[in-house]
Amino acid sequence: MKKYHNIIMTCVISILILAGCVQPAPNTRPWLLDQTDQISPSQLGEMPDPTLPAARDPNAPHFTPTPDAPRTLDTPRASEEQYIVQAGDYLAAIAQKYNIDLDVLINANPNIDPNWLEIGQLITIPAMTPSIPPSDFKIIPDSELVYGPVSSTLDIEAFINQHRGYLMNYSETVDEKTLTGAQIVERVSCEYSVNPRLLLALLEYRSGWVASQNVNSVTQDYPMQVMDENRKGLYKQLAWTADKLNRGYYLWKIGAISYISFNDGGLVMFSPIINAGTAGVQYMLGVDSSSATWQKAVSESGVYQTYVNFFGIPFDLAIEPLIPDGLSQPQMSLPFEEGAVWSFTGGPHTGWGDGSAWAALDFAPPGDQFGCFQSNDWVTAVADGVIVRSGDGAVVLDLDGDGLEQTGWTILYMHIETRDRIATGTQVKTGTRIGHPSCEGGVSNGTHVHIARRYNGEWISADTDLPFVLSGWTSAGVGIEYNGTLSKDGQIVYSWDGRIAENQIQH
Repeated sequence: MKKYHNIIMTCVISILILAGCVQPAPNTRPWLLDQTDQISPSQLGEMPDPTLPAARDPNAPHFTPTPDAPRTLDTPRASEEQYIVQAGDYLAAIAQKYNIDLDVLINANPNIDPNWLEIGQLITIPAMTPSIPPSDFKIIPDSELVYGPVSSTLDIEAFINQHRGYLMNYSETVDEKTLTGAQIVERVSCEYSVNPRLLLALLEYRSGWVASQNVNSVTQDYPMQVMDENRKGLYKQLAWTADKLNRGYYLWKIGAISYISFNDGGLVMFSPIINAGTAGVQYMLGVDSSSATWQKAVSESGVYQTYVNFFGIPFDLAIEPLIPDGLSQPQMSLPFEEGAVWSFTGGPHTGWGDGSAWAALDFAPPGDQFGCFQSNDWVTAVADGVIVRSGDGAVVLDLDGDGLEQTGWTILYMHIETRDRIATGTQVKTGTRIGHPSCEGGVSNGTHVHIARRYNGEWISADTDLPFVLSGWTSAGVGIEYNGTLSKDGQIVYSWDGRIAENQIQH
């Protein structure tokens, strides 16, 4: 059932789990986790080889990363268009739909009240003409944007303490819990599946929070300079940042974005030879920014230099390919018990937030009740593995058993009730009971379970060339979020936000 996963959900990843397979930290990388705190192999199975690439020889030359193969980009609108306001529309959503800065859209419609739209009203969508040249400078590899294998080597708290900036002593109340700066960075990283190194570099670039004790009064409330009264504080600022990084990254991967518009009316096309990770950073830096500010930020002396000062050359940490050619999903089962008939309530939709890939599907338990109610039906493991996170409505199943969310296949279960919820560290088999569906965690309009896939930290879409296959049922989308089908042996089940004959499914 539909819900909004950008609403706060606590992400509890212990330092024990993060330290699972890392070599002792060399002196050149004091921000690495120490291997001495590994989880017991008897709890998680055999540990994998270390994921950290070899340290660069300081005398080795720095070669420019190879450009990606050129891709064909859609050209921006050459003339104005008119949009008719529909029920539920608001101006910010229309701006996002057309990839226009909100200020630009407001300026193009001086006679429109931006806070009050009427159904049938005409909105002018302005022509988009590039005003500055694209940047083909590659900022980071894909594996440094997502919460991937090498991100598991970063000791976030140790790194922050090493630099002794404003962030070191910062704390904030999130979901009625007091979190330190390090805990907030960790939480946002795992919720959105975005690399904490990148978040720290962007935070330092925008406000100096990591390495300076003296930050100005404005950035104390808005450390990422997202000047929105509803986004005060580090958690909301970083959550916005991670969501925009994801949006640029995943839209670039499916060819659904080709330019960035700025709040000064300028526009830049993406370079056709950059990678998805760079596109994600360029997009995030362009939102609510001016063209001049963006040009500086995406250059070699911008965010890239801040990253290099903290962690070294980002391409030295690249895991390529992050998603291997020919990757196939391991065998998985429907996430509920055999014999039970559930409702398929949500086709492909975002795994987390508004920006991630459409990696998730929703299922609601049987019964006559609607809305949020307590269910005694069981959500089950879709495959063998180990539970690496459990709390606040979320359960994460690691299929390779190494105890890391950042490596291999993982499954996120959302809205799992506290009652009977499985514990972190539990080894499971296909069909093992995980817990009960509910409305816990985030916001939901009814009791259900949300499941989403990741591989090496990347959200894997359920509506492209690697569909979700559960007990032989194969997912497909129709280009509209939450709408889709599951098909098997000529049978088709349609997603529907409720209970109808066409969305009933069982093993």
